[in-house]
Order: sequence, then C-alpha cells, then structure tokens
Amino acid sequence: MEASFNQIFDEVSARLDNLNQHLSYHCKKHTMDVLEQCERIAALEGVIEPHSLYLLKTAAMYHDAGFLEGYAAHEDHSCAIFLRDADAYHFSEGDKAIILGLIDATRLPQQPANLLEEIICDADLDYLGRPDFFDTSDALRREFLYFKVVENNAQWEALQLNFLRNHHYFTKSSIQLREPVKQQNMENL
Repeated sequence: MEASFNQIFDEVSARLDNLNQHLSYHCKKHTMDVLEQCERIAALEGVIEPHSLYLLKTAAMYHDAGFLEGYAAHEDHSCAIFLRDADAYHFSEGDKAIILGLIDATRLPQQPANLLEEIICDADLDYLGRPDFFDTSDALRREFLYFKVVENNAQWEALQLNFLRNHHYFTKSSIQLREPVKQQNMENL
C-alpha cells in the first residue's frame, strides 16, 4: 500500500532542514511554495484526480532535494534521492516514471511534456509573476553570488533580464494570472 502524502511530506521536509544555509533561494521555503503553487495551479487547471495530485505533490517535495547532495545537476540528485526512497513508499514503476518526469521537467530550460509537468514548471517559477518577485530574486542573487554562478551584480542583472525575456508560463491559469505581473516586474528591472 502506498505511503500517505503526509508521511512523505514529513520525512522529506525534515531532510530539507539540512540544506546548506547559503541556499537562500533553493531552501525549504521554496519547496513549500512550489508545493502550494502546484496545488493552486492544479485546482485552476481542473486537475482534481487524487492520485495525480499525490504524484504531483510528491514530485514537488523532491524537485530540489538534490541540493542536499550538490549544487550542479541537482535535478539528477533529486531523482536519485527519490528513487532511493520510492520502494519504501511503495510506488509502482509507472508512478516512479511519472514522478521522475515531473522532477526532470523543472530542469532549465523547461520542456514539459504534459499538463502535470506544465503545472510543476509554472509552480517552480511562479514567483516571476508575483509581487514578491524582487525579494525572491534577491535571495537567488545572493545564492548565485555565493555559489559562483555569477561573479558580480552586473552579471546577475544581465542573467536575470535575459531569463525573464526567455521565460514563458505553460498553463492557461499562470499565463492569465502571472504573465501580466511578470511583464511589469521585467519593466521595473
């Protein structure tokens, strides 16, 4: 019998407390936000089937767990961590494949292949189209500087603007609700 989502939530959440303190963006708060946005977007997109939601929420919990093992290629680490846990949670091979696909869909550049993957992609970058964009992106700037993804603020600003210009939401609800705010955030940059 499958594990309850509450069990998965509690166990993964406890592990996320061990993330590097310099992960100012890819922290436990981000994972909780992605989980919340997955649920919100799924409801708006009419995804109400309990098992699909279970798989989506599980993927949200694991999507950045790979940062526990390393910064580069964290999606690969996230998938490996999930696979190490999957049998204990009694996931079928088919469900494992779906969850791995959901985690992998968050890899940049995002290329979702179905609605559930579109939902997790939009949830992962939901902040781009929200009023908390500047605070959230500043957390990412600090993280990128610490982990040497960028060398200075000028590099960060160029990267951020280019990222915003090339990003697009996938779900109808995110296009409708987040894209206009994202455009305004881009103008304010």
